[in-house]
Amino acid sequence: MVRGLVNKLVSRSLNVAGKWQQQQLRRLNIHEYQGAELMSKYGINVPKGVAAGSVEEVRKAIQDVFPKENELVVKSQILAGGRGLGTFKSGLKGGVHIVKTDQVEEIAGKMLGQILVTKQTGPQGKVVSKVYLCEKMSLVNEMYFAITLDRTSAGPIIVACSKGGTSIEDLAEKFPDMIVKVPIDVFQGITDEDAAKVVDGLALKGADRNASIEQVKKLYKLFCECDCTLLEINPLAETSDNQLIAADAKLNFDDNAAFRQKHIFALRDPTQEDPREVAAAKADLNYIGLDGEIGCMVNGAGLAMATMDIIKLHGGTPANFLDVGGNASENQVVEAFKILTADDKVKAILVNIFGGIMKCDVIASGIVNAAKEVSLKVPVIVRLEGTNVDQGKRILKESGMTLITADDLDDAAEKAVKAISGGAC
Repeated sequence: MVRGLVNKLVSRSLNVAGKWQQQQLRRLNIHEYQGAELMSKYGINVPKGVAAGSVEEVRKAIQDVFPKENELVVKSQILAGGRGLGTFKSGLKGGVHIVKTDQVEEIAGKMLGQILVTKQTGPQGKVVSKVYLCEKMSLVNEMYFAITLDRTSAGPIIVACSKGGTSIEDLAEKFPDMIVKVPIDVFQGITDEDAAKVVDGLALKGADRNASIEQVKKLYKLFCECDCTLLEINPLAETSDNQLIAADAKLNFDDNAAFRQKHIFALRDPTQEDPREVAAAKADLNYIGLDGEIGCMVNGAGLAMATMDIIKLHGGTPANFLDVGGNASENQVVEAFKILTADDKVKAILVNIFGGIMKCDVIASGIVNAAKEVSLKVPVIVRLEGTNVDQGKRILKESGMTLITADDLDDAAEKAVKAISGGAC
């Protein structure tokens, strides 16, 4: 449920090898039920709910938590938005259903273990390992609320709209005057005046204004104390008994704060992430998967970007961004090769190392050891330059490996493109 309005405020795009792609930020994303539990601890109003990972757990939850409810909301839990309009590969339409209590087990059984495809998952979809059972609430007014980080004001900003529950992007485009933006002084913190501006912008119909101001302040407290990069509620709703409630929420957290937010980062669900990126993170490598055919292993983000651009210039497409950093060990190089060769789309691997802090002989030894552990079935193009380059080239030559060497970056990219097209190098 990452909304385009928030993206316009804070996200950047980067030109990866001539193709614009959304920058992938390293940030923790947690499930809706986990976010609801966290908000509840901060005194924020959320619907009563419980997560279940099996039909047996669903049955027990109904008996223990919802014994008197006639209807419940069953929400599939995946780390992507658009669940309500998604489709399961099994054919079931919609990842969110409101059903009679005696039908909850049946619908939950059709969701659990199945793959849900939404606009945000891509065609591969994501597996639903849990469902979130919530009380059905009578919502009389739906609004939009978010806190994120704003580069312009160099601090947090609250974005609110008196209409919500649907596409905030469309509302922002058609009715820009309905969008309220309240920058918060990061040193002073949120004031009553700031919170009042937000509440007035929401145009509440029945909820108590002062109580709503306190809810906004609690949301900001959670955002700061938990090192969030995004706290998005859509809808923030008024109920028939005039309560302001966070009916659905998305929370992201700054990965740099993992050392002091251990209880939150323990909630990470690696099954919902790209397994290549999970493996890279474990090896302390910077990796982002792309859709091309030439795997790249480079040291330094700038050189990695230049490598991808030159691959594109010569008519190829990069399969990834992989920066091994300046202090990579042989083991990390081996892990990098394992990640690259595990990608079926990779038809060639280009190793481009400029030895400054990173020594060319270390990279060369890593390549040789990787070849022993991994069955290399694709051409490997190597360009080494810098510290210990002669030792590195000697290690590669004496290894007996079939490698394609290059004199410079341009030569390396050209040979990599020829390698995947079957041309002579």
